[in-house]
Amino acid sequence: MQPHHPWRHLGVTLGLALVALNTHAQSDAQVYENAIARAAQICPGHSTERTSPGVRAIGVGPLRVLAQRRFTLCPDRRLGTDTPVVWYGEVGVFAWNPEVKESVALLASKVDAMTRKEEFPPGTAAWKADGSEAKGVTVPMFERRPRPVN
Repeated sequence: MQPHHPWRHLGVTLGLALVALNTHAQSDAQVYENAIARAAQICPGHSTERTSPGVRAIGVGPLRVLAQRRFTLCPDRRLGTDTPVVWYGEVGVFAWNPEVKESVALLASKVDAMTRKEEFPPGTAAWKADGSEAKGVTVPMFERRPRPVN
C-alpha cells in the first residue's frame, strides 16, 4: 500500500487545468482549422473551397463560442436564394448557401449576433438574403454526413 502524498492531488489538478487552458489558448489559426475540420466530419456539402470562405468570414471570438458549444458551420447548396442562411438548433448547425453572394456576410453577422447574446434557439431559424428573418418558410432538413463504416 502506497502512502497518500498531498502533492499527488495537486499534480492531477494542475494537469487538468493545463489541458483546459491549452484548449482555450489555441491560436487563432488553429481555431479556424478546427472549425473547417469539424465541418469535414459533419457536413455532407463540405469541401475546402466551399467551407473556408464562410468559416473565415467569422471572427475568432464567435468561432471559439461555437467550438465550446460543439456547433458546426456547414455549406449547403440546397438552401435557396430566398433563404441562404439557416440555423438548425436541434443539431447545432449554421448552414449557408455558398453560391449566394450575400450568404457569407449574412452568416457572419448572424453568428456574431447569436454568440454575443449566447442565445441559440432550439428550433430552426432561416434568414432572407437581406438579413430579415424568413417566417413560415420550408427549408431542407439538415442531414449529417454519413459516418464511415469501419
